[in-house]
Amino acid sequence: MRQSLPLSLKSSPQGNAAPEEIRPPSLARRVRDFLSLIVVSPTAMVGLVTVLIWVVLAVFAPQISHYSPYEQDYTQINKPPSSQHVLGTDHLGRDVLARLLFGARTILLLGPLSVLVAFLVGIVLGLPAGYYGGWVDETIMRILDAFMAFPTILLYMIIISALGPSALNVVIAIAIGGTPGIARLVRALTMDIRTREYVAAAKLRGDSDVIIMVREILPNCRGPLIVDFLMRVGYAAFYIGTLGFLGLGLPPPTPDWGGMVQEGHTRMTVNVWPVLTATLSIISLVIGLNLFADGLREESMRYQ
Repeated sequence: MRQSLPLSLKSSPQGNAAPEEIRPPSLARRVRDFLSLIVVSPTAMVGLVTVLIWVVLAVFAPQISHYSPYEQDYTQINKPPSSQHVLGTDHLGRDVLARLLFGARTILLLGPLSVLVAFLVGIVLGLPAGYYGGWVDETIMRILDAFMAFPTILLYMIIISALGPSALNVVIAIAIGGTPGIARLVRALTMDIRTREYVAAAKLRGDSDVIIMVREILPNCRGPLIVDFLMRVGYAAFYIGTLGFLGLGLPPPTPDWGGMVQEGHTRMTVNVWPVLTATLSIISLVIGLNLFADGLREESMRYQ
């Protein structure tokens, strides 16, 4: 059986067959293709369901728990789970379930936000490095190598120690730490794509380098970048929890899973519930994001 031609033919005024321009797939088609990858992958489905559960719990936190995460009741200190407090209370009499649910809001907001900032900066640096090469590539990559010389958690600690613990500074620290790896990925993809025929055709049309990088190269990098984004959100959630445990995360009394572990680990012999629930929450969210990303990567590679 002969394969159908990738271009449909139509008659020209001279009677010759001329190729008809192919339109790029619509947004709806791209969404359907993306959803189909999720449906056929059990790994991606498990990861997506896990993440969605936490998203729903975070959105409906006030309806699920009738307590404020800041409310202190000194008559209910270190209480075990009961009908009144489903997951018990902490050393200040605060409801553990409320702090857990509102802490999910914090980590689900700061994680993707910090990775998004890192991606924006990484794309701005990686595209010209891969497209131009030469001294542009060398200059950008050597600067990024200086940041990669630091262990990740040490770099975060240095940045937050200098700027002070806050939600904004956590985002800045994770964005700075993630930018070099993202820029390297974008650079590698750009170096491969810049040799394709459609990039050469854009140059012949007279498109500027910026237009070529934004319209021709970047959209064709989206598959690997989406998978990398999801993986990095999982890492960001882990590091946000780690920084909270080290006392460099969100300042108290802001609900923070890492802060819950830090506050409760010295009192585990009296009350293990704040530490146990916060730790399991971090683990489940990170695993869910990693499973989702792994499933998408496996299925996308299968169809290549």
